[in-house]
Amino acid sequence: MQLKAGLPLPPDTTMQLKAVTPPEPGATRPQRPDATEPQRPDATMQLRVVRPEMSGRRAGRKKNAPPSALTRITATLAPYARKLAPYAEKLAPYAEKLAPYARKFKPMYPRPGRAGWRRWVPSWRQWLGAVLASMGLSGAFLVIAYAATDIPDNLNTYATQQDNVYFWSDGTPMARTGWVQRQAMPLKDIPVQVRWAVLAAENESFYTDPGISAKGLSRALWRTVGKGDTQGGSTITQQYVKNVYLTQNQTVSRKLTEAMIALKLDSKMSKDKILEGYLNTSWFGRGTYGIQRASQAYYGKDVSRLNASEAAFLASLLKGAGLYDPTLNHANHQRAVERWSWILDRMVKIGKLSPAERAKYKTFPEPLKQNPLYDTGKQSDYLVELASQYAKKSAHISDKQFDLGGYQIYTTFDRKREDALTDAVTKARKQARQNHPDLVKTAHYGAASVAADGRILAVYGGPDHRTQGFNESNTTTVPAGSAFLPFVYAAGLEHGVHKTRGGPATPVTPESVYDGDDGIPVTTPEGPYWDRSGRKVSAHNDGNKSYGRITLSQALARSANTPFMQLGMDTGLSQVRRTAEAAGLLPSSIGPQVPALSLGNSTPSAIRMASGYATFAADGTHTEPYSVRRITRNGAAVALRTPKAQRAVGSTVARQVTEALGESFRIAHPDAGAASDRIAGKAGTTPDDTASWYVGTATSVSTAVVVYRMDLSKSLEPLPLKGLDGTTANAVPYDIWSHALRPLG
Repeated sequence: MQLKAGLPLPPDTTMQLKAVTPPEPGATRPQRPDATEPQRPDATMQLRVVRPEMSGRRAGRKKNAPPSALTRITATLAPYARKLAPYAEKLAPYAEKLAPYARKFKPMYPRPGRAGWRRWVPSWRQWLGAVLASMGLSGAFLVIAYAATDIPDNLNTYATQQDNVYFWSDGTPMARTGWVQRQAMPLKDIPVQVRWAVLAAENESFYTDPGISAKGLSRALWRTVGKGDTQGGSTITQQYVKNVYLTQNQTVSRKLTEAMIALKLDSKMSKDKILEGYLNTSWFGRGTYGIQRASQAYYGKDVSRLNASEAAFLASLLKGAGLYDPTLNHANHQRAVERWSWILDRMVKIGKLSPAERAKYKTFPEPLKQNPLYDTGKQSDYLVELASQYAKKSAHISDKQFDLGGYQIYTTFDRKREDALTDAVTKARKQARQNHPDLVKTAHYGAASVAADGRILAVYGGPDHRTQGFNESNTTTVPAGSAFLPFVYAAGLEHGVHKTRGGPATPVTPESVYDGDDGIPVTTPEGPYWDRSGRKVSAHNDGNKSYGRITLSQALARSANTPFMQLGMDTGLSQVRRTAEAAGLLPSSIGPQVPALSLGNSTPSAIRMASGYATFAADGTHTEPYSVRRITRNGAAVALRTPKAQRAVGSTVARQVTEALGESFRIAHPDAGAASDRIAGKAGTTPDDTASWYVGTATSVSTAVVVYRMDLSKSLEPLPLKGLDGTTANAVPYDIWSHALRPLG
């Protein structure tokens, strides 16, 4: 080959590169090949001389050109090409046999025997060959891509995550927790008209198509590849695949993968299952996923109660909730009305809504202004905390499972009692700010109501769970004081007393007499009880009051401490401990086994104190307090271990304790009214004035209230109340207790 170049060429100059046909053997070599022998039509090649890129700062400023459509397609198809390589090797022998036939379609330019522009137009054979080749390659690619694509084993975690919903004891929603608002619903619980409203809006041929739309897919690919943006065109099956298996990225590779998985899924899963999954994973705006949460968010009711008109509006949100939520702006409202009407008309056209019924829906079904699915509030946070802990423990649900959501937790909490208890404590706090502004920051109020059958009906955990994370109704931080006396009394009545070490037990009755004077020494069968410092231990009454010789029932009614300190020693502190635990107090909260045990050195929570008194109201049977009565997950029942009643003390002993507590209430509150004969309760104080209690039972519901002070920024050591609990005649714990009880009759 000869390359002729003269003077230095300017940039972008075209040079002619001419190829000369070699002479035949024996022929004389011509001096000028270009003059002695005509050239073949394609003997000239174009060689373009391009000016080299400039270096330095100027070159650095040159921007890279955006990738072409061909580049994007090549990058997208590269992974599939690697998968096709093994198949190409197997097809190689067949390709060799077809090669002679394929050569007939080899283009020759300019075409011989043609003149002018016709020399450059491919023949019909070449056009046919190109079309057949492209169709064959495309078909082979799709077949192999289909075979090489697998349905993922694991669903997208976010797509399956739901919220957990908590309900009051009457079945009304109380709170919900979780990162997303989603609750899966079986297809059978979704009305047929709701399903067809969605199908009419999104994919009316759903039950007959193969899972993909060739027209829609081609349009989406063209928009993505050719113009660099995205456009829909997916069937419901494809949308479901995108929701639960793939990401939301709009790329060619994701579109192709989506189509392949959709085809396979359509052949392996029933249409109803696909539709159910789609309806439960789609985004409807207002923070909701799934048709059930959308129905509650926009209309405040379950999906089972939707009509065709409301369903048509919800279906319109699938096109883009941000554009069709009519509460956002006027333009949205106009779009929503138009699409709502169009969907209803489509339902009529496909035979899923009668013209007569369509005529009923002339007015747009305006949704609620705000989502009524509220998050937990200040007080309900404490309820949710109790219920979730109990649910996970009793139903054996791991934290990971629980966090994935989908659980419906039906609690035992009574809304009326909860409101009444919260209001009572709120008033007490407000009064404390007026009377004791210097003590308010360290003031704490714990309260709980527990039914005789173990149901926790209400708790007051604190002013705000977000600022005070611990639950004041469930903490074991302050002593029970004289509120513990009923457990000592029950232990003595149940087990009797021992006058000699190792001797037989002597029965004790409510009429048994003890010394009620203040400051009397505590004795054992061997003599006085000495503490570790070598001093005799003496018992003291509140206010150092002496009662003289007094029966045990009167001692409990008048809260005389000294008889019970001695009764505890006579009965045996181990028996007192066992009785208190059997009645409902936690072993970890029981105080040291010393004489002060009988005077309440234990630190039970308000929930446990209420549960213990409820044992006496239940004729001596104790049921562990519980906060969840039933759990379901997506409508299916979850096995839940519910506590069973256990005998704590004899029924006679329980009635005797209740009678003494009833007398205690009447003595302390003679003006309580006619209902006082059904109330049993007593106050509780501590020798060092660090806690003030009131625990009482009415109509088989026991409520415990405790007031104490504690500076959490320094320690967990209780501080003196300094009058924060009121006076003996007007005690704050009793005031809270009575106000919480009064609205309930």
